[in-house]
Amino acid sequence: MKQTQTAELTTGLTILMAIATGLVVASNYYAQPLLDTIAGQFNLTTNMAGFIVTAAQLGYAAGLLFLVPLGDLFERKRLILTMTFLSALGLLITALSNNIWQILLGTALTGLFSVVAQVLIPLAASIAKPHKRGKAVGMIMSGLLLGILLARTVSGAVAMVGGWRAIYWVAFALLMLLMIVLAIKLPRYHQKTNLNYFQLIGSIGRLFFGTPVLAVRASLGALSFANFGLLWTAMAFLLASPPFNYSEGTIGLFGLVGAAGAIMASQAGHLVDKGKGKLITTIGLVLLLLSWIPIGLAKYSLVAFIIGILVLDLAVQAVHVTSQSTLYRILPEARNRLTAGYMTSYFIGGALGSLLSGYAYEHAGWEGVAIAGAILTTLSLIIWAIGIRYDPIITTTDD
Repeated sequence: MKQTQTAELTTGLTILMAIATGLVVASNYYAQPLLDTIAGQFNLTTNMAGFIVTAAQLGYAAGLLFLVPLGDLFERKRLILTMTFLSALGLLITALSNNIWQILLGTALTGLFSVVAQVLIPLAASIAKPHKRGKAVGMIMSGLLLGILLARTVSGAVAMVGGWRAIYWVAFALLMLLMIVLAIKLPRYHQKTNLNYFQLIGSIGRLFFGTPVLAVRASLGALSFANFGLLWTAMAFLLASPPFNYSEGTIGLFGLVGAAGAIMASQAGHLVDKGKGKLITTIGLVLLLLSWIPIGLAKYSLVAFIIGILVLDLAVQAVHVTSQSTLYRILPEARNRLTAGYMTSYFIGGALGSLLSGYAYEHAGWEGVAIAGAILTTLSLIIWAIGIRYDPIITTTDD
């Protein structure tokens, strides 16, 4: 295996990667607080409007499966810059769209190439010192989740000033600026495998069947992010209707609550470094199940709802960071493929959660959404109870 490396992971570079990851992934979530507004403009049903979020996540899942493995074939800096540009192009299409199909096209294109975030994360893991790897991954994953959550807040605020299209123009400009900064600051890194592209794609399936910890962690990731999609997709419709009747800007502010949960879970990767990955995963799944109790009471208590959002986002992030930090240690030579396998499952789960959210809300109201979340989390706990024995206990020390 040929490997070239010209820099190590500094704190400044880690922060830049976290910001870049957040900015790129945020592009897939600007629509969420705007769904009610977009549905009204284009005369869409709740279910059809929710498919805007689903299109982004399906595009992201496709990119994870078919594009992220390219990180094992090509020099990663050039790959990252190309993907950032193409993701920005999708935002431009959405900003110029005149119908729902153009929105879906731009959204899917943005989602497809915003997997640049999942090339940045294994790059950071590759150039970080072993005893700092979990902490670095945790920081960058916090950037990713903060991007997802704060996207709602920023999107709602910008929409109140300039309409729903304005956020896509702003995001397009930000990604173009980001591309310039990354071109200057990112180190070159190439870790070439002896496999060709099609062998790489096929090897992802073999990794699933031959690596039980990947299958278990991918299942947990998919189900936890399905919970995330359930909550945040239906939330826009709940908060835009009685008794709340909130504007896009106010709905977007709820992203700040989720952001607080993400920050609280940022040390999960560091705890994996200390051999506590199993404990953090178990606690995270239990908290995820419990979070649906106050979330289900949203119509009766706004305080309970906010607490539920905080706990759910903390739990999802804790399980996610723990899973990725664990996977990055088992097969260092296949980090991009492990990322592709895990994150494809993760975002397919999110896409299905968004679809289920729109359906559940349309047919069973907010209570139906909460029940669906509790069922999914119970399934996660069953999978973890069966699969915990495959999970390694890993500790790292200074080199």
